Amino acid sequence: MATLLVKNIGILQTPVGSHSHKGAEQGENLKLRNAAVLIEDGLISEITSDGKLPEGGEKADTIIDAEGKLVTPGLVDGHTHMVFGGYRQHEIPMKLKGATYLDILRAGGGILDTVRKTREASFDELYDKTEEFLDEMMGFGVTTCEAKSGYGLDFDTEMKMLKVINKLNEDHPMDVVATFMGAHATPDEYKGREDEYIDMLCNEMLPYVKEHGLAEFADIFTEDSVFNYEQSRKYLQKAKDLGFLLKIHADEIEAIGGSVLAGEIGAMSAEHLISINEEGLASMAKGGTTAMCLPATSFYLGANFAPARRMVELGIPVAAASDFNPGSCPSLNLQFVMNLACIKYRLLPEEVLTAVTINPACAINRGDKVGTLEVGKQGDLVVWDAPDMEMLCYRFCSNMALQVIKKGNLV
Repeated sequence: MATLLVKNIGILQTPVGSHSHKGAEQGENLKLRNAAVLIEDGLISEITSDGKLPEGGEKADTIIDAEGKLVTPGLVDGHTHMVFGGYRQHEIPMKLKGATYLDILRAGGGILDTVRKTREASFDELYDKTEEFLDEMMGFGVTTCEAKSGYGLDFDTEMKMLKVINKLNEDHPMDVVATFMGAHATPDEYKGREDEYIDMLCNEMLPYVKEHGLAEFADIFTEDSVFNYEQSRKYLQKAKDLGFLLKIHADEIEAIGGSVLAGEIGAMSAEHLISINEEGLASMAKGGTTAMCLPATSFYLGANFAPARRMVELGIPVAAASDFNPGSCPSLNLQFVMNLACIKYRLLPEEVLTAVTINPACAINRGDKVGTLEVGKQGDLVVWDAPDMEMLCYRFCSNMALQVIKKGNLV
């Protein structure tokens, strides 16, 4: 039995429980001083405080002295598009000249430019590139993440992307949860025939993905010039009938009903929500849908920020994720997301920690395994170069993760 002890923890700070935290509970963290954590065979077996060591801890195979630093659960990034071919740095001059996200998409760029490059890339090329991204993410303290397809938009490439995600989940220390997002945009070959494309996804791709166990979630981009409310409902209802858990890109640019649909259909999370209105907020609160907010995307696009403070007040669970992708957010630094969540969303440090641990863990159906430091959960934790959460929310553009532990192994 492999054992690892982390001792001399100045503050061990964690949400508690395996459920989404909303309202006042968003800001409730357990804080233990002079704490220690014992991990046996990848699972937390004992947590102590006030200088007491877990029984047998001094004989652990590996002992890490936290030297009075802060320790939290490993971070959970609940929204990424990390499997793609090429980059899109050439769009920067277009954006500086005033072109919007939708302007670039309508001109055949944006997502469609990445689609062309992803179709050209081999399995091995995508695997190697994504593996490097996972290494970098883990270096920032992320120990579990979600990854979407959606840069193929044809059968072969979408399946190739999902197989890359599944293979990396097997091979890499990171736990990677797969989301099928064939409804990311309409490919060139279906331009003007969006309804036919949705039918193809419903009748061919979704059943195949489910039959072969390639993804746990299904997602769609509900937005002006992409997919409307009716198309999104048809797609998500088919996915739900097949047994997928649901996500929806909603209200990023225009509030066309995506967040309303999220609550109505029981989506586990709605993503972006920059332009959400009161009707959408009410629907999400009623439906128990987590708000997967993406502040680094707002930062990069020069857009508004989602009303996260209002969401907390309304009892909507709030999560914050990177949205790492080659177009609207080429950064996978979840620590920067934490800074923005504090500064731009006006979330307290305790609320921020919940937003990058247990709430995204629940939104990707992993709340029973990760997202908190509790006996029986995976031994995923981070020793930070900081005395408290306030310092993590205060410092930015520096990597504050000193040591990252995944399933009881130092990575």
